[in-house]
Amino acid sequence: MSSSARIVHALSGAGTALLSALLFGITTPLAKELLGGANPVLIAGLLYVGSGAGLILWILVQDRGRVRLNFTRAEWPWLVAAVTAGGVIAPALLMVGLARTEAAAASLLLNLEMVFTALLAWLLFREPTAPRIVGGFVSILVGSLILVWPRQITTGNPPAAVLAIIAACLFWGIDNNLTRKISAGDARMIAALKGLVAGVTNIAIALVLGAAFPPARAVSETLVLGFLGYGVSLVLFVYSLRNLGAARTGAYFATAPFIGSALAIVLYGQTAGIGFWLAVLCMGVGVWLHLTEHHEHEHTHDVTVHRHSHTHDPHHRHEHDADWDGVEPHTHEHRHEPLKHSHPHFPDIHHRHVH
Repeated sequence: MSSSARIVHALSGAGTALLSALLFGITTPLAKELLGGANPVLIAGLLYVGSGAGLILWILVQDRGRVRLNFTRAEWPWLVAAVTAGGVIAPALLMVGLARTEAAAASLLLNLEMVFTALLAWLLFREPTAPRIVGGFVSILVGSLILVWPRQITTGNPPAAVLAIIAACLFWGIDNNLTRKISAGDARMIAALKGLVAGVTNIAIALVLGAAFPPARAVSETLVLGFLGYGVSLVLFVYSLRNLGAARTGAYFATAPFIGSALAIVLYGQTAGIGFWLAVLCMGVGVWLHLTEHHEHEHTHDVTVHRHSHTHDPHHRHEHDADWDGVEPHTHEHRHEPLKHSHPHFPDIHHRHVH
């Protein structure tokens, strides 16, 4: 197990989700600083390509020149559907909507990704929840809305454009929930494939719209920023989906606008008004409610065979081949025998039971 995987394992859960939000949140103001007035669709494409290409390079270095698509036959349909929903359909719909919608209204509408992610997780994918989680979700959502609420509400946005942005958020919510289904797999490869597909899609759209590439130095710097702010962030997001489920991960990730706003205050000398501090309060309350959640009951584990990074906790009491070096955490295919017990848990990859 590599040192980077050990770090991620130690941060599993809320830590990876918040770190993912931190990396993503700082990307927008930094990209604005790098590219100035460049086409926003092209910027998104470059960031995504930097994400995918950087992660492939990471895999090559970490796995000694090998790139393996270690997905089972059952996982491929979920992966293809997630990449299609989040990497092709959603970006295209967003661009259609942004072309005819005011920026303030679009920022408000984009918060619907968090809403759709949670509602789909709870209603369609049967992810368990609790009043404390719903309360934290609402508090974080209110905080993010405060950050982007326009000073003057306008009604001049065409309904079709608004519906396109709403549909984009819906498909990103679908993407998040489908990715949860395969989150036990290689998070690096999942994020790399999604980044490359989304990058090619956005760049193609930008070129059709007549966008021109910025100078080579700006392009290279944007690719590096995309690797960190989109690529590494998405790897951490997938790890969090593995350990927390889609609704909780989406709620933590919704703190990203606050992080971006805080950095913009530092970079551009903007004033932190009352709205900013109200958002800080709401998001702080929401994160606290999630961090202090306690969910415990007797539950049954069915027979499961899968592959992921793990330690020999009570869910992993299996035998090993003689060549195991004793290092934990480690990754290999293993079998879970039926088990019935009670302990605090989240809706992670081992606790997707019905309540």
